[in-house]
Amino acid sequence: MEQKEQSKEERAYKERQKEEVTGNLIKENGQLTLSGNPFHHRIHLLNIIGEIEGHECLPSNSKTTKYEHVLPVLAEIEDNDQIDGMLILLNTVGGDVEAGLAMAEMIGSIHKPVVTLVLGGGHSIGVPLAVSGDYSFIVPTATMVVHPIRMNGMVIGVKQNYEYIERMQDRIIAFTVSHSGIEEKRLRSIMMNNEQLVKDIGSMLVGREAVEEKLIDAVGGIHEAMEYLHQMIEKQKKQK
Repeated sequence: MEQKEQSKEERAYKERQKEEVTGNLIKENGQLTLSGNPFHHRIHLLNIIGEIEGHECLPSNSKTTKYEHVLPVLAEIEDNDQIDGMLILLNTVGGDVEAGLAMAEMIGSIHKPVVTLVLGGGHSIGVPLAVSGDYSFIVPTATMVVHPIRMNGMVIGVKQNYEYIERMQDRIIAFTVSHSGIEEKRLRSIMMNNEQLVKDIGSMLVGREAVEEKLIDAVGGIHEAMEYLHQMIEKQKKQK
């Protein structure tokens, strides 16, 4: 009788620990492992929100996604046999180009099924992040702002700096084209559009427009994204 009571207490203690860990992951990093589905798939949920923080810390009152938090998690997902796939929720205004591209490259190289879902916005460096998975969705009201690289602060206007910015932009374009259905010429045309954004160049694509341009694969929400991810996981398991 005492052993049964003790085992109940142990189970309750472990459940409290699990809830505490889960709560901390959500609070600190916006991350969670989903496992209550009927397929018994273990799916890692990753949020990319606010501004992508790079080598410099942003103000404490800003919503940020820190690349030094995300990169180790991506490595762990790739290495962990208990994780079957990953769902990425995006609502970002962009941010540090190098950090965002590093995250996108790592996501793109994960061998497990990855689905991305754009909610709210996937702007600037959020564009390559949105297309970095195996399949991408966007909700009807979400927006994607495609524009050339912009530099903050003082920039010395010398030839070398312009060449660096141009090469960085070429890297972003090359990644986006290779991970989506849009052609390079069309992407550059959208990026350099000077008629749509006031006093600036670039384009805003809303929901279905991003799909029509073949930047995003499909219009859909969390249900469609989860359903497609489960199908991809099942397909990969059968192949193994």
